[in-house]
Amino acid sequence: MARTGLDNDPLPGWFWPLLLLGAATVPGAAFYVVGRWGDDPAMQAWRTVCLAVTVQALPFLLLGTALSGAINAFVPTRVFSRVLPRRPVFAVPVAGIAGVVLPGCECASVPVAKSLIGRGVPPAAAFAFLLSAPAVNPVVLTATAIAFPGSPVMVPARLLASLATSFAMGWLWLLLGREQWLRPVVRHTGHRPGQSRWKEFRRGFQHDFLHAGGFLVLGAMAAATFNVTVPRSVLEVFSGSPWLSVLFLAALAILLAVCSEADAFLAASLTGFSPLARLAFMVVGPMVDLKLIALQAGTFGRAFAVRFSAATAVVAVLCSALIGGVLL
Repeated sequence: MARTGLDNDPLPGWFWPLLLLGAATVPGAAFYVVGRWGDDPAMQAWRTVCLAVTVQALPFLLLGTALSGAINAFVPTRVFSRVLPRRPVFAVPVAGIAGVVLPGCECASVPVAKSLIGRGVPPAAAFAFLLSAPAVNPVVLTATAIAFPGSPVMVPARLLASLATSFAMGWLWLLLGREQWLRPVVRHTGHRPGQSRWKEFRRGFQHDFLHAGGFLVLGAMAAATFNVTVPRSVLEVFSGSPWLSVLFLAALAILLAVCSEADAFLAASLTGFSPLARLAFMVVGPMVDLKLIALQAGTFGRAFAVRFSAATAVVAVLCSALIGGVLL
């Protein structure tokens, strides 16, 4: 008699009935406990924020993973060699400016950057695109103009500060970046002869979406926890100091994890803070936030996410202060 896969299973025989019993009882008990606890106003607020961040970001994550799968399945490798300059130092600004044409948020840019690296694009150029795309695309700039009707200079200030940050981080990776900081990225060869392009697209999309989606939820949970636990009175303590307000709103942007298409309206509502501090909020947020750090850790590895996010936050604050100090 042929042996089945279950016959070769090293787990003991009592494990599977126990697993089925747990699957039947644990979820029901968990939902009961959470439901009772969910009557608390703080828990209701946590649930609302967590759901809002996830739902807000999910369409753009869907867009990014679909674009990533399409790049792998349908775009020939020679396209990237023709579009980007051969020297990485020049490829960085070209990739950063290319972020203008992709209307997505940070959740979309991570899987696209992974796909670009997998197709042979220099990591420095891919990271410049990763940072610029959520901050300088037409949707974000239009939302910024609508949110700040009395301060039209806020739009070019955000554009220039975001581009400067993406360029600086790309060049910084060329100088100081290490390949060992990156989790090995699968090198896609593009379409394989004899294989269905649509099947390749579906498999790549399914893998990237499920993988990145889990880290998106973790980041949303962390952002919701901050929203619930930190009292609003803390905001008033920092708004009086020009430099502390910049640092505080930069940190707040990281913790709130607001999608880049909506962060301008939140920044406009923070009327107690200076225009420079609100600019820093809009520049840092699309490049470094909790859900983005979680996505980067899941895609490129924790060693990369920690170093890259910390450096990006510092560079973004400096670029905001420099350009905002001149224009605002």
